[in-house]
Amino acid sequence: MKKLSRYSFGMGDRFAHQAAWQLKTIIEAQKNGVEITPVWNKSNREHTTIGSEPADTLRAAEESIKEAGYSKQWFIDADHVNLDTVDRFLRTSNFFTIDVASYIGEKSEAKEEEDFMGEMRQFIGNLEVPGLKTAFNITEEMLRDIADQYLYATQMAGETYKRIEAEKGKGNFITEVSMDEVPNPQTPVELFFILAMLAHYNVPAQTIAPKFTGRFNKGVDYVGDLNAFNTEYEANLMVIDFAILQFGLPEELKLSIHSGSDKFSIYPIIKELSKKHNKGFHLKTAGTTWLEEVIGLALAGGEALVFVKNLYSRALTDVKKLCAPYADVIDIDENKLPSAMEVQGWTGEEFANALRHIPEHLQYNSNLRQLVHVGYKLAAERIDQYNMLLKKHADIVGQCVFENLYERHAKRLFVD
Repeated sequence: MKKLSRYSFGMGDRFAHQAAWQLKTIIEAQKNGVEITPVWNKSNREHTTIGSEPADTLRAAEESIKEAGYSKQWFIDADHVNLDTVDRFLRTSNFFTIDVASYIGEKSEAKEEEDFMGEMRQFIGNLEVPGLKTAFNITEEMLRDIADQYLYATQMAGETYKRIEAEKGKGNFITEVSMDEVPNPQTPVELFFILAMLAHYNVPAQTIAPKFTGRFNKGVDYVGDLNAFNTEYEANLMVIDFAILQFGLPEELKLSIHSGSDKFSIYPIIKELSKKHNKGFHLKTAGTTWLEEVIGLALAGGEALVFVKNLYSRALTDVKKLCAPYADVIDIDENKLPSAMEVQGWTGEEFANALRHIPEHLQYNSNLRQLVHVGYKLAAERIDQYNMLLKKHADIVGQCVFENLYERHAKRLFVD
């Protein structure tokens, strides 16, 4: 059976150019004694937007693995798939992130709910979770409300899992379940019963990606109460351990942090609690690599700088349309976006400073960064020119990708 290691790193690469530089991050961490499993992830939405196929992601990863002589485990993640989209990924992926967010709130059939309620009534009353100081007071009404909210979603996760298993064979892939791209977070007690539901529908999840409190906006730092996040994250760790024992879920089960790139303020919390409780985590990045490509092209100057300036100008004309698919993970103040005319006058260094995620830099602009983050569609519309520029300036772009993933991400999360 394929098992995910304690630490794993989802490395998104929208245009499939940076796999070698991403892998360099993993190898560099290993030199410092930290084993991180690389997982190249790309969603159906991203493939559709760009016009790529899952085989492109696999091919890029295979080439980087071969070139580096890398011999440890690695995975290709079909990111944010459901029963409608999973078939596209069955041949090339060995990691499947089953996204149930769109099903949350839909009611299951009465018999399904009563069967689950019958199994869970044993937990009504004071539910004590080892490691938590306060017991959960579980009522039948609370239990039924949680079932109404999440049971159908987990049932659909079960249906998707069965479709994957029928094609790949049991134990030949990693299963993640995500429910993060929704307006409201799941509480630790809800997570406990969601895990019970996954076990009920025979989904052997090795990672679970809940919606946490606070804002996990694309490409920028966490926005929220750090103390509240610390309390919630630790409670979720305790709930997962208890659910593994209660429901027979995989012992490797761990939290997955989606839109996890660039959440620098919570990295020390994740790192400390993981060590305290001897638990791993999976952290997903996607657009941070695309942003580093734009930064690298800006620094390259010439026609590459012209390309990214024009991309930003085009993004300004269509902000709402570009942001619509990411409404729950984007928060842009349009009044703080620099004008196209202003940006046209910037040097490559000034453009890079505005976009690069160094919040203390005077020129950094989180609004511009989020807009460019969702603007990859505009590069895809001129894909031949964009690919040509990436190849022409591969070294400068690649160094930006590596520096970002290793220095600003991996070292903060994994390296002492």
